Amino acid sequence: MLIVFPTLGTMLFCVLLLFVALTRKSSKARTESGCDRNKDSFAIWSFDGKMVYKDIVKATEDFSAHYCIGVGGNASVFGAEMPNGQIVAVKKLHTQENIGLSSPEGFRNEILALTEIRHRSIVKLYGFCSHALHSFLVYEFLEGGSLLDRLSNDEKAMNLKWITRIRILTDVANALFYMHHDCSPPIIHRDISSKNVLLDTENVAHISDFGSARFLKPDSSNWTTFAGTYGYAAPELAYTMEVTDKCDVYSFGVLALEVIVGKHPSDLISILLSTPSSMPKPQSLDIMLKDVLDKEFLHLPYKRLKMWY
Repeated sequence: MLIVFPTLGTMLFCVLLLFVALTRKSSKARTESGCDRNKDSFAIWSFDGKMVYKDIVKATEDFSAHYCIGVGGNASVFGAEMPNGQIVAVKKLHTQENIGLSSPEGFRNEILALTEIRHRSIVKLYGFCSHALHSFLVYEFLEGGSLLDRLSNDEKAMNLKWITRIRILTDVANALFYMHHDCSPPIIHRDISSKNVLLDTENVAHISDFGSARFLKPDSSNWTTFAGTYGYAAPELAYTMEVTDKCDVYSFGVLALEVIVGKHPSDLISILLSTPSSMPKPQSLDIMLKDVLDKEFLHLPYKRLKMWY
């Protein structure tokens, strides 16, 4: 273990150096992924929405479990092959009898956020449908699955070389910078985690699931109820519900550790949160997290780096 921790510390330090380098890059590439406010949600398909609805219902055999590729708290995801051969991912929201959608606000949030943005590392929304029988969103299909699935499977994790892991973190950092600084108003994801990072066949990372996303509007309140995934959510959300970009920065830090260590760093974070500042941390922990996940970083949002070019 004494050998492993310095190695992990070195890798984490490299991640931070890479992140700082990203913050100093020119913004030339941003023009390829600017906020596009004038695109109709179905414009990319250029044919009738009713036809799309029928095609999707037919392709999934009325959302048969046979085509289900994932299930979440508020929705299930299905794979559907369109008549032109294109495979898409269909996120169908759960409905409750006599109530309707289990998360209508999340449905609206996801549509509003993803029709405002376009970035190579953010999953593409092709369209959506709000129907009496079915409400769903249609996304590009990413064959690589979730980052969580990759890290949780020993064989798949072995194929994630260090350079690939660094590139995945770079992709996520670029997307977050774009959302925080290139979009107006800024968009805060609020649920950055390994389950919400999807990979394509070339291991390019794509942020997904914008059901909890919020726009930071200067003329409105940025206070809200809790959203996110426990273990990734910033600790200040336990006593304040103000949404800031620092919430995403904290979650990104946890994600970076998870990618480097290979599993969620819950034990390490728990030690840091529970150890009084007057008590020295274990030497191995200092080597791994020195100046990165110290107590001030965890508890004080203003101590965290910004996603900045």
